[in-house]
Amino acid sequence: MLLSVNIGKPRTNHWNKAAITGIDKRPVDGPVMVTAPEPLEAGAVGLAGDRTYSPGHGGPDQAVYAYAREDLDFWEDELGRPLPHGVFGENLTTTGVEVNGALIGERWRVGSEVVLEVSCPRIPCGTFQGWLDESGWIKRFTRTARPGAYLRVIEPGEIRTGDAVDVVHRPDHDVTAAIAFRALTGEPALLPRLLTIEALPEEMKEKARRRTA
Repeated sequence: MLLSVNIGKPRTNHWNKAAITGIDKRPVDGPVMVTAPEPLEAGAVGLAGDRTYSPGHGGPDQAVYAYAREDLDFWEDELGRPLPHGVFGENLTTTGVEVNGALIGERWRVGSEVVLEVSCPRIPCGTFQGWLDESGWIKRFTRTARPGAYLRVIEPGEIRTGDAVDVVHRPDHDVTAAIAFRALTGEPALLPRLLTIEALPEEMKEKARRRTA
């Protein structure tokens, strides 16, 4: 289920190359339209009213970012501070959904209209670390391997808080968002498993090819 649908509030980025960041996501009331962003539209993402400002973020393969409330609760305990919905920059804060355990290429129906496809894990960046104001955050987040999942839009439509999230397709492999994350960060022995995953973005497969050559 969706606990919240979160839209970015642009703010100055003190921590990375982009002058502005959209990582400050806030829950919104009412329905939000979700569509597939155009590949060449800089900063475009899937949720109406949201966008990204950092190079390498957004686009069709990173149209929507989901993070589980269960993982936010884990980090609340670890960090000793409250973490509201949206604070990790996620568009969808979920509960009861296997986000890290979702297979690359798995499809979710959200509400009655929208179908999303798991494309890749989130790789942490300097903006994420600066936004949370936690020293060594990138290494800590990486070590724990709870990355959340980016999704592409297969069928557009409206979503809202309280919508059900149902898995409607699971591909015939065992590479989850968490496994892909571990392969691309600290466990290169897992990289060969990424090479045959059709739904993984091509740039990530190319990175895996270079590292296994």
